[in-house]
Amino acid sequence: MSYFNYVTKYLNTVNDTQAENMQKAGEIVAKTIENDGLIYIFGCGHSHLIALDCFYRAGGLANVYPILDGKLMLHQSASLSSVLEKDEKSVDGILDRYNITKNDVLFVISTSGKNGSPVQMALDGKKKGVKVIGIGSSAYADDAPKHSSNKLLKDVVDLFIDNCVPHGDAVCDVGLEGVLSAPVSTPVTSFIMQNVIVIAERLAVKNGAKPQIFMSGNVSGGAEYNVSLIEKYKDRIDCL
Repeated sequence: MSYFNYVTKYLNTVNDTQAENMQKAGEIVAKTIENDGLIYIFGCGHSHLIALDCFYRAGGLANVYPILDGKLMLHQSASLSSVLEKDEKSVDGILDRYNITKNDVLFVISTSGKNGSPVQMALDGKKKGVKVIGIGSSAYADDAPKHSSNKLLKDVVDLFIDNCVPHGDAVCDVGLEGVLSAPVSTPVTSFIMQNVIVIAERLAVKNGAKPQIFMSGNVSGGAEYNVSLIEKYKDRIDCL
């Protein structure tokens, strides 16, 4: 089967099985928009791409705050990030760098949902009093948790959205025994996040709020319009 067909398959599965949870997440995010809160997004390794995909881009909400810690990303040491994501202590103090309030929401992205760092980040978010939404795959539900609580991400968040991707993530047989190619978690999880945001924006508008959305800087008036949004949020989102 082609990669296109695999991605389409998992998108359809998410759309068919997770519509209710995506709607619930949209309602939480809509309240965040209406209350002038921030949308924090965290992920280790390639999961941090979902945070970047929602941040400072055409059609993206201006009140998105990606939690980017270099040691847990890929550009400093990809192999080290794989080690650290399993260790819950590697996120110690990260949330304390942010002025998180009850008006905000925290998304934690982890396809396996079993590593110590994302589970601890979700627990830390709940200690801060914010709603925590997790996105991961139920295919790992029987794997042993690496967090000291013996819990998976799905067990500690307020709402869990299943991205439905298979165990191991990669899907395409290219003729090598025991080895598959082409992961699907990034496009599928990106769809979930963007869909939740659209649901939230429509609900917020219906409730009388005005979501702050970036325009493309490559269309007429876009760059100038975006300056006003940067001015609005630069004191609250330090990576703008």
